[in-house]
Amino acid sequence: MKVLCVAEKNSIAKAVANILGGGRSSSRDSGYMYVKNYDFQYSGFSFANGNDCQVTMTSVAGHLTGIDFSNERYGWGKCKIEELFDAPLSNVFDKNQKKITENIKREARYADYLMIWTDCDREGEYIGWEIYQEALKGNRRLTDSQVFRAVFSHLERRHILSAARNPQRLDMNSVNAVGTRIEIDLRAGVTFTRLLTDTMRNKVIAAMGPSATSGRSSSDNNNNTNSKKKDSVVISYGTCQFPTLGFVVDRFERIRNFISEEFWTIQLHIENKDANTPTVFRWQRGNLFDRLSCLAFYESCIEIAGNKAKVIDLKSKPTSKYRPLPLTTVELQKNCAKFLKLNAKQSLDAAEKLYQKGFVSYPRTETDIFPKVMDLRALVENQAQIGQQGRSPWAEYAEGLLSDDPYAPNKYQFPRNGTHDDKAHPPIHPVISLGATANITPVERRVYEYISRHFLASCSTDAKGQSTSLTLDWADEKFLADGLVVLERNFLNVYPWAKWETTKQLPRLEMNEECTIMKSEMKSGKTSPPKPMTESELIMLMDANGIGTDATIAEHIEKIQIRNYVKSEKAGKETYLQPTKLGVALVHGFEAIGLEDSFAKPFQRREMEEELKKICEGQQTRNNVVNNIVGKYRSYFMKTNNSKNVLLQVFDRVNRQLS
Repeated sequence: MKVLCVAEKNSIAKAVANILGGGRSSSRDSGYMYVKNYDFQYSGFSFANGNDCQVTMTSVAGHLTGIDFSNERYGWGKCKIEELFDAPLSNVFDKNQKKITENIKREARYADYLMIWTDCDREGEYIGWEIYQEALKGNRRLTDSQVFRAVFSHLERRHILSAARNPQRLDMNSVNAVGTRIEIDLRAGVTFTRLLTDTMRNKVIAAMGPSATSGRSSSDNNNNTNSKKKDSVVISYGTCQFPTLGFVVDRFERIRNFISEEFWTIQLHIENKDANTPTVFRWQRGNLFDRLSCLAFYESCIEIAGNKAKVIDLKSKPTSKYRPLPLTTVELQKNCAKFLKLNAKQSLDAAEKLYQKGFVSYPRTETDIFPKVMDLRALVENQAQIGQQGRSPWAEYAEGLLSDDPYAPNKYQFPRNGTHDDKAHPPIHPVISLGATANITPVERRVYEYISRHFLASCSTDAKGQSTSLTLDWADEKFLADGLVVLERNFLNVYPWAKWETTKQLPRLEMNEECTIMKSEMKSGKTSPPKPMTESELIMLMDANGIGTDATIAEHIEKIQIRNYVKSEKAGKETYLQPTKLGVALVHGFEAIGLEDSFAKPFQRREMEEELKKICEGQQTRNNVVNNIVGKYRSYFMKTNNSKNVLLQVFDRVNRQLS
């Protein structure tokens, strides 16, 4: 009995073949230098009833096909742009994809079963379906009943063996959802890219120079783009690119249009014998923007109460700082940007490499809840590296978590639950410990350390402290001060990015005690504009508004920089994202046309993501969603096409204002 197994990447195929083959697999060339065929014997497949099977494990390299319009009929400049909303689509292959598909057809020829080992997400289901379609071309005897898919999230041996023994079927709802997204993105992207480029190219070249926006849209591949346009300016459109750009431009305009206002407040300084400096009490009213009103309060308090205030509230209570929730893809990208100063693409690429090498679990997940059946203590033991040489800096902490000492405050705890569960993958976590000589890059090592420390912190005890608050009455005006003493650091000892420090203790005062005010003062200040957008903030905004998926957010942020709509600027230790003149002009241009909610705001893309979820849940069909959303883009296109001069006028205005 022959079984063909196909993974999404060669590194996964090699690792799985080594596990299922018991280290006795042999490799052959596939015809494509980055894909190998691995042959071995295996008898654990449930569909083979325990019989010994001859297995060939191979792989693809991401998507096996693309879709596009016929260049002969629908190439750039060969048809009216609006025809693309209805034009037929066909599968296309680049030269490498052709080599990979030939290998799959060849290896499938005598296969009795096909088993898909692609990543367990929507995209992986679609790639699995692409593999099935190509395998059918080589073996028409294959039917749906002979096609299975493995469900796995990391490359630990027991987990892979379990995936092989408990296969499932391809999820055609997810396949249809991805197909829907690909078709909508292609039709919307190509039509608006051509419209914007034809309308604005000359203006952009004249104002910013030919190199300002080089490169071609991802929505138009080689077949759609005349070779003479290869180095010309392309103003590309993407259904996720523009809302992402819109967030950056919105922050930019809030800063640019910010008008600072002066405010006033009152502070009291009370002697603190336990500290070198007096304790400052803040006014409960906060800041007032009318100086005379603040002055009236201040003078009234002095006249009525002089330099005496009374304690009217004193609270002291235990408090905790919660350990982090289990790690999701969005949190990984956001925190690596914030703490490690790695952009989203760098952190996700590093996590992907670590997964392929078997060090961490699948890094694309929305889940922040660990299944109760997972043996997390065993994963903590891996991190303890007991008896190993060259232990990691956090190994001793992991060992301490598992200590039998009854007086140790920090004990292993099952991680607390978040609110998201994609039912596909557990939260990101380390699978095996990382030795000092492991063959990984410095960036991968930093990302591994973050994942490991985050995991150990999530399995730890919350930090414990004692908080105190004091409220003074000064002529019926309330003034407050807060203090904190950290008693048990617990998870903070392994998670240095969470800050929780002891503040200076408050003065030792009793309820109803009258105290002397060392100094009272009326202080002024000015409101400050928001800071420019950081990548960490942009990731949070995209995630909250449904722009892209946890796995594609990094791609969209990178793309708007490649398109020269946004540039990164270093300011001290922080890196900010600033829109270019072209980026600002595009957002304001669509606002002037009246399409800001559909283009520079997240509403249209969020609606599409909700419709895709309904397809996955079986509540919607691909045809209905495509017809509905493509119909909307058709109306947006007509409105934009009739208002091309508005786009040009806005570009000229923005160019003058920002020059």
